[in-house]
Amino acid sequence: MTRVLLTGGSGFIAAHVLDTLLEHGYGLESHSIASPHIDTLYSHSVVTTVRTQEKADRIKQAHPNVSKDKLDFAIVKDIGQEGAFEKAVVSDPPFEAVIHTASPFHFNVEDAQKDMYDPAIIGTTDILKSIKKSAPSVKRVVITSSFAAIINPSKGTWPEHTYSEADWNPLTLEEGKANPANAYRASKTFAEKAAWEFLEKESPNFTVATMNPPLVLGPIFHYLNSLSGLNTSNERVRDMIQGKFKSEISPTGTFIWIDVRDLALSHVKAIEVPSAANKRFFVTAGYFTNKQIGEILRKHFPEFASQLPADSTPGGDFPSEGVYKIDNSRAKDLLGVQFRTLEESIVDTAKSLKAVGV
Repeated sequence: MTRVLLTGGSGFIAAHVLDTLLEHGYGLESHSIASPHIDTLYSHSVVTTVRTQEKADRIKQAHPNVSKDKLDFAIVKDIGQEGAFEKAVVSDPPFEAVIHTASPFHFNVEDAQKDMYDPAIIGTTDILKSIKKSAPSVKRVVITSSFAAIINPSKGTWPEHTYSEADWNPLTLEEGKANPANAYRASKTFAEKAAWEFLEKESPNFTVATMNPPLVLGPIFHYLNSLSGLNTSNERVRDMIQGKFKSEISPTGTFIWIDVRDLALSHVKAIEVPSAANKRFFVTAGYFTNKQIGEILRKHFPEFASQLPADSTPGGDFPSEGVYKIDNSRAKDLLGVQFRTLEESIVDTAKSLKAVGV
């Protein structure tokens, strides 16, 4: 049984990572170049960090049949504080892997340093320091980074370029303070860079892998989310159902996406597949537009028809000049995850939103 520390357990991505760790008793292990995806049975026990006992109770209540030895909790009130994870990384039995998802993703930024940079950058370096100091049994660390750490926002849609793990966002910390979107991108970029610098300078006895997803869509867990407290990416689906795009569809912004369940599985595979060690993973299923989301909702949810944009409603499509290309071959080949279609993801997302009263 692999003992795993999962940070940020009440977050949108982490909740699905937890579900994958607990509910899916399988994994993929790379045994050879000729047969890289041989099924291997895995069993995980998890300690997940949350900010409050109330959040721990809600997660526990959602998994009533999971025993304490398979699911336990550690309270970490502020991941932006030095030493925040000092106690959380210590476990009996000891941890063998850490999946670090805890980091802010919102645009309610008053102070970029306090609201974005410290939780992301200090949170990442602090947990790595604590693992090296107090959890020598840990061999694998997976960190949730972002396409925000890959994209060059100054290039716009950049149709002649192919994004891959080789790309880095060139934003400086100072440039990140210009607006909330830049603050988020800079926080993810410098948090991930800090992780790779730690690996190079400190030579710990664990490996690191980072997940770099773009827009993350997919169903919410009703025990953690309300319509007013959605993850930023899913807000567009809620807003469309509520009629906010009826006269004009808002710009898509980021034209690539991933379903949260596929992203969660990718995190878990990265602690199970030896060849994932010390690599970035650009985890994306491909392209989408807000216009396509509207088309899927019209097809599957006639009860929302009066609120949804029509086929002729302007906005929300691909730009006429085209968009950047993507190379997600590393994630597909090494992790072996079969990505869901946009249609399946949006249908499941809408069903989950209906369950909380959309």
